[in-house]
Amino acid sequence: MCNFAIVMAPLAERMRPTSLSDYIGQKHLVGEGAVLRRMIESGHVSSFILWGPPGVGKTTLASIIAHQLQTPFYTLSAVTSGVKDVREVVEKAKANRFFQTNSPILFIDEIHRFSKSQQDSLLGAVEQGVITLIGATTENPSFEVIRPLLSRCQVYVLKSLEKDDLLELARKAIAKDVILKTLQIELRETDALLRFSGGDARKLLNILDLLSESASKYEPLIVTDELITERLQQNPLAYDKDGEMHYDIISAFIKSIRGSDPDGALYWLARMIEGGEDPAFIARRLVISASEDIGLANPNALLLANTAFDVVMKIGWPEGRIPLAEATVYLATSPKSNSAYMGINDALEEVRRSGNQPVPLHLRNAPTSLMKDLGYGKNYKYAHDYEGHFVNQQFLPDALTEARFWHPQDNPSEAKLRERMIRLWGERFNS
Repeated sequence: MCNFAIVMAPLAERMRPTSLSDYIGQKHLVGEGAVLRRMIESGHVSSFILWGPPGVGKTTLASIIAHQLQTPFYTLSAVTSGVKDVREVVEKAKANRFFQTNSPILFIDEIHRFSKSQQDSLLGAVEQGVITLIGATTENPSFEVIRPLLSRCQVYVLKSLEKDDLLELARKAIAKDVILKTLQIELRETDALLRFSGGDARKLLNILDLLSESASKYEPLIVTDELITERLQQNPLAYDKDGEMHYDIISAFIKSIRGSDPDGALYWLARMIEGGEDPAFIARRLVISASEDIGLANPNALLLANTAFDVVMKIGWPEGRIPLAEATVYLATSPKSNSAYMGINDALEEVRRSGNQPVPLHLRNAPTSLMKDLGYGKNYKYAHDYEGHFVNQQFLPDALTEARFWHPQDNPSEAKLRERMIRLWGERFNS
């Protein structure tokens, strides 16, 4: 007979794995030989922060670690906990520390919402090993976690679940969940299921939960794209029970800017403001958009977005809506280019492919006489000593002399940059 509490729990909770063998996704962290799996298997876990979008397994991974290490596991939510709660957990951890091989684990969900004073209260306990801190955040830790705490924690990036991961999870839920396995569910079409899930395991399971509510034990439930779209239109929040719609709205906001629609961008900005969104969250996205989507087509966009960020932090609400709106309209109406974004991605891909190529000798630093004798810095040409402050010399590793990463795009600003590069480098930039 099934436990009533288990049956009443949402499908996402019923399907929460308790071991790495049942954990789906994040192979780069928990696959065979991956860094977190090695750490867990060794039995010694150091403090770290899990950074990734909602529904990708941050909380689940933390609980699996605690379960596998058989160590006391404390949980705090940054939304509801204060400094007093942190200190109480630290005291409990100190009391348990002498009876355990490993330090107790303190898991803090949404650690980006912790204030500076709350984060400060963790420093001593983390540094002394009283607790092993595992934080989870959907925000860039570089912006949200104080530097002293960040320096004591490794940051691991979790990714949105891939299509195969989501399908594996769906099939597993249908086959093994205490309720779904009693129904005759057939996944005939999955495009809508994957699209509405958006790489979020929780959303996918919430959609299946919604479908199961109207399913009969005596008739098969044929899952099609049309059925999912129809059910979600009838109950648009059903797959978003944890209030994560704001990720869809910020996506619509950024895509409106990228698509040069100031009206659409202002509408989604208004939705976020009216919904009580954190102004810093909006401002950061504007700075990212200015770099990623506008870039060199209008370098002033980044300056304006960054200024808007600073102004909003100084004046707050409600006046902060005005500089945010100004930056939004400016970015939406600016010419667009992602050449810098694509360039760094291509360069990173090359680095991962070809590894650590040696720095050419003439570019190396030569602070000692021994290094000079070995040829470090030899034959380097100082650009300012030449006409036009330029001299043709090699700046890429020997194995990559023909590599191209930055490809200027078709806009007036980058056309000028391209013309200058052709004058300096000739055919290298004439393609």
